[in-house]
Amino acid sequence: MLLTGLISAALFNAQIKFEKGYLIHNSGEKTEVFIKNLDWKNNPTEFEYKTDESGAIQKENIKNVQEFGMDHGDKYIRKTVMIDKSSDELRQMSETRDPEFVEETLFLKYLVEGKADLLYYENSDIRKFFFSKDDSDVKQLLYKPYYINESQISYNEEYKNQLTALTCGIEKKELQRVRYQQNDLSKLFMNYNNCSGGQSTDHTQSAEKKDLFNLTIRPGISSSSLKTVYSSYSATDETKFGNKTTFRAGVEFEFVLPFNKNKWSLFVEPTYNYYQSEIETTMYPGTYFEQKSKRSVDYKSIEVPFGIRHYFFLNDQSKIFVNAAYLVDFGFKSNIKYDYLDLEVNSGNNLILGAGYKYNDRFGVEFRIGTPRTLLRNYMVWDSDYTTMSLIFGYTLF
Repeated sequence: MLLTGLISAALFNAQIKFEKGYLIHNSGEKTEVFIKNLDWKNNPTEFEYKTDESGAIQKENIKNVQEFGMDHGDKYIRKTVMIDKSSDELRQMSETRDPEFVEETLFLKYLVEGKADLLYYENSDIRKFFFSKDDSDVKQLLYKPYYINESQISYNEEYKNQLTALTCGIEKKELQRVRYQQNDLSKLFMNYNNCSGGQSTDHTQSAEKKDLFNLTIRPGISSSSLKTVYSSYSATDETKFGNKTTFRAGVEFEFVLPFNKNKWSLFVEPTYNYYQSEIETTMYPGTYFEQKSKRSVDYKSIEVPFGIRHYFFLNDQSKIFVNAAYLVDFGFKSNIKYDYLDLEVNSGNNLILGAGYKYNDRFGVEFRIGTPRTLLRNYMVWDSDYTTMSLIFGYTLF
């Protein structure tokens, strides 16, 4: 119920951020507006905006807008271009060296703006760069991997020849080394623009700085329970070892994905976990064979969840998150004892779900639950269910 409540609160309260910007209609009229900045991974074809901060949300699309952008964010311009959409993915790779152009009207994203412009287009696995010099037509910088056979892939690197048009401040050997990547191409275009004089804007630097890696200390408390079942043709024996509250200690490595305003991240969190219990039960009560049986659990492991997280921003300092992960468990020196019977623990893996709150990108708290997992997967006649709920506190070092 608590997990459901946190998720519901996140969805209800998540703040929609509209940032100051502008749009230019087909008529050429420029209008100051507030644009919903989704930090698009794929180039958009439409966007939402307000005419003022308290106004109604409106929507515009590529048919009606020549250009739009945020004051301290991305800038897009509409262009009708010839584009080769050949994929870099092996399963979809073309078998021909020549580009396979189609005409499309796109919102292209500015990376560098000046005497020579560098623009970018991304959609799914397609990533293409475009350029224009001295306000000439926008053309694609051509880079195309193509399939030769099962052991060979070749590359059409015509973009290096196209870049010879940038004649100021760039040596030919530098063009041969430049990779078809944002950092290399942006640096090249900035060097040319600076050498050629006039104004030049590096839009890759104007966007807000993104913290793409977080290291967080994650102590907490866990409430765990274990049930084991022995089943044979003649009898079934079930043992409940009860709920135990224990301390847990983890370190989380979080990798924030560089799109959609840092709302998505991947994480891995090695955590020390333990569970110990000892009970005495009566076997065959009320019969001639009645006897006492002592049973105990000594379980220690390193849990390693690999997960994905989504943030909902409440304001500039507060955010709620939900996450899901696949947990791999590495047990060590662990056993379950039934009187003189010693069972070696060999744990299965399971799924975990969590929801929490983070303040100022530094302090956090999370409630987490896990699906049941077995501790006796090496035994045919034994079954077990180990379940855990945790309250986790976090302090992000950087």
